Amino acid sequence: MSTIPYGRQYIDADDIEAVVETLKSDFLTQGPKVPEFEAAISNYVGSNFTVAVSSATAALHIACLALDVGPNDWVWTSPISFVASANCAIYCGAKVDFVDIDARSFNLCPIRLKEKLEKAKLEDKLPKVVIPIHMAGSAPDLSAIHELSKEYGFKVIEDASHAIGAKMQNSKVGACEYSDITVFSFHPVKIITTGEGGACTTNNKNLANRMQRLRSHGITRNQDEMTEASHGPWYYQQVELGFNYRLTDLQAALGISQLKKIENAVARRNQIVSRYNNEFESHVVTPLIPSMGRSAFHLYIVQLDEEMTNTKKSKLALTLRENGVGSNLHYIPIHTQPYYRQFGFKLGDYPISESYYRRALSLPLFPSMTEEQITHVIQTFKKSISEL
Repeated sequence: MSTIPYGRQYIDADDIEAVVETLKSDFLTQGPKVPEFEAAISNYVGSNFTVAVSSATAALHIACLALDVGPNDWVWTSPISFVASANCAIYCGAKVDFVDIDARSFNLCPIRLKEKLEKAKLEDKLPKVVIPIHMAGSAPDLSAIHELSKEYGFKVIEDASHAIGAKMQNSKVGACEYSDITVFSFHPVKIITTGEGGACTTNNKNLANRMQRLRSHGITRNQDEMTEASHGPWYYQQVELGFNYRLTDLQAALGISQLKKIENAVARRNQIVSRYNNEFESHVVTPLIPSMGRSAFHLYIVQLDEEMTNTKKSKLALTLRENGVGSNLHYIPIHTQPYYRQFGFKLGDYPISESYYRRALSLPLFPSMTEEQITHVIQTFKKSISEL
């Protein structure tokens, strides 16, 4: 048996056919498939608008810009995420700060957020935007964060890169029930894939229009957004500085096909997680299964012994790999990265995130896992952890 990776895309004959049909069509990019994909996402999650882009990083960037994030603004997010969740603010010239996580959900903790907001108000350093992460595919306490946003006047961008297909109590993630914009990722190991790709959902028409401009060089063909009358049907204006963050029709065609299978994919992920939890709960701290709603379970993250060290965890990961089981670590706390140290962040700033990093390990989880592979992961992990 070859090594089982921590994540893997699932591409079937329908996906291949959808891409091939688009290859044979008149449009490889800037054609009808992108708006079709956007409409399908909005219909699935329950948002008014979707703007598809080339990556979730691009989506985070234009989401910040659409909310007018700029120099001297503060953007807060979680230390436990991929670096793009913080970098997007730096791209805009803003300053970044972090809010420590909840020890069990791994998401930004609303209690610590409130404490930090109270202090920031006194120091006149309130954030313009807060970016809570849907870590591993499970929603943070967005209702509590939303209430704080009304009290302290910040906007909310949900980084739901892990979480298309997840549900909260009353809505799907992406409906923007408690946020201004939600961001998704379509990287190959995510819930659905377009190869590389991402999207922003929103219920605000002005935000959607601006993000559409920003993804395509800041250019508009809408007369209402121009500074003078159109010269003819060919006419366009660049009204602000934008980027080439467009998604191609080839990618959109794959996304449309993938989205049709999302319910089965998420159900299978949850099924595997339930089996893992039953097998592992006496060996490690297993992930929480939401009591309300549904996790998309992009990742299966266990927490090892509290005395775990990087040396011991590295030994465990190597043992697993030697026995055909891949593993990974999601994520190294952003504030400990060399780039972010220059802003004054240091070890000890976010102790729960740092404890999480010492203890966390991601095990294989993807919908196409066979029963043989699942059993092999279970047996290998239990044996390896007992011998550590």
